[in-house]
Amino acid sequence: MKTLQELAADIGQQVRHRRLAMALTQVDAAARAGVPYRTWRRLEAEGKASIDDLVRAAVALRCEQTLDRLFPEPPAISMDALIRQQRAAEAAAPKRRLRAPSAKSRL
Repeated sequence: MKTLQELAADIGQQVRHRRLAMALTQVDAAARAGVPYRTWRRLEAEGKASIDDLVRAAVALRCEQTLDRLFPEPPAISMDALIRQQRAAEAAAPKRRLRAPSAKSRL
């Protein structure tokens, strides 16, 4: 099991690798994220940043769509819990409208 410092350092390395893959300097990435250069440098070196700064970094590095996966729903511990989770997911899903068949498709 990793320590808090190790987990934070791993996140910093992931940020660094993503930035390098996008061919950005630390200065450019910090400017894109709207954070001070020193904050960006500390994020990469130590994994230390506020949640706001981490979110800004994710947006600047085009990773914001994966932030919602940081805290996934725990697995169901019973069938009742599984049914509740499924119903909640169905209720949260956007409703799809069914279209009436066009005149061409009826022929």
